[in-house]
Amino acid sequence: MSRLKAWLAGTLLLVLSSSLVQAAPRCDSSLWPLWQTFREHFVQPDGRVLDASTPQQHSSSEGQSYAMFFALVANDRSSFDLMWRWAQNNLAGDDIAHKLPGWFWGKDEQGVWRLLDDNSASDADLWFAYALFEAGRLWQDQRYTEAARQLLTNIKAQEIETLPGLGKMLMPGFRGFIKPDLNQPDLWQLNPSYLPVPLLRRLAVVDGNGPWTEIANNTLTLMQAVGPKGFIADWVSYRASGADQGQFIVDPVKGELGSYDAIRVYLWAGITAAEDPLARPMLAALNGMSVATVQSGVPPEKIQTRSGAFSAQGGFGFSAALLPYFQALGNTAQVDAQTLRFRQGMAQSLTPEALKAAQPPYYHFVLSLFALGHIEKRYRMDADGLLQTAWGTPCARLAP
Repeated sequence: MSRLKAWLAGTLLLVLSSSLVQAAPRCDSSLWPLWQTFREHFVQPDGRVLDASTPQQHSSSEGQSYAMFFALVANDRSSFDLMWRWAQNNLAGDDIAHKLPGWFWGKDEQGVWRLLDDNSASDADLWFAYALFEAGRLWQDQRYTEAARQLLTNIKAQEIETLPGLGKMLMPGFRGFIKPDLNQPDLWQLNPSYLPVPLLRRLAVVDGNGPWTEIANNTLTLMQAVGPKGFIADWVSYRASGADQGQFIVDPVKGELGSYDAIRVYLWAGITAAEDPLARPMLAALNGMSVATVQSGVPPEKIQTRSGAFSAQGGFGFSAALLPYFQALGNTAQVDAQTLRFRQGMAQSLTPEALKAAQPPYYHFVLSLFALGHIEKRYRMDADGLLQTAWGTPCARLAP
């Protein structure tokens, strides 16, 4: 009887999830159920993307920029505009022409809602710029393009550094990531998940004299240098002097852990166009995640990148994030297995009991939207990073 109950429970979860994940690609992406679910649970009426998992009930530049991209894929211009307006007013002090968005907004210890950290997050800045450039093109509105160019000017002025022996690289923010005070002079902290190659390709087209192609090539160099076991860490450092001169090293502050940040690196590699010359080398440099997931049946939550030891099970968003990665590797068995696990996990998070207890898990939904949007062919980025959407492009042209 217990086996029968277990089977029935699994069947119920799959039925619940059927409205969230389409079995076949669709072209009516303005009716994207997963985006509608995300908007219902995470986007406030004023356009603020709320992550209720912290005491600050915070919003971040990451959340705003990601959600703008999803709204663009869904052809949801009203939500896109609301979220961009909120970001400008609250993260950039209504002065996007001169300020990069601060990364963390929420309720302080006195109960006041405000910008809690004005440092930038360069991954969000890239996604803001990318979403705005593509919105300007797809919706034929020059105002988006102008805002994207303002952002790009500030990104280049404030977040790009030249690393001796390497070249141009994107810093994680405009402040605090060059570390001359750790008894390790000339140390730069970097976050590999902040460097999606398709975005860098698109910026190289719209800004031909910019550093974007060089940064893309250096991103592959980073991946190949820091992952001897085929894994990537959340944070790495680059040393320009001393015994490790001109080398990527384990970050002395964050260590060699690969987890919630790093999972995006496998996702970005998966959505990179197969014809991009960096696509295959990136997948080869990241092969450890494939081995570990096949071995254990689920994506690991925590990995020690030097030894290759891993522990715990990543949530359903980790399974979703790896779908484009496994698809790019041609591993259909893992695509099927992780799709099933994702569907069950997401459905469970949306049961009445779960919703009564807490907001659904924000980050797992974000990973799922990126991954499922790609798998369902609701969007694709070509070798130049050009965004093709199901609503803006005939379905046949979205096929890899």
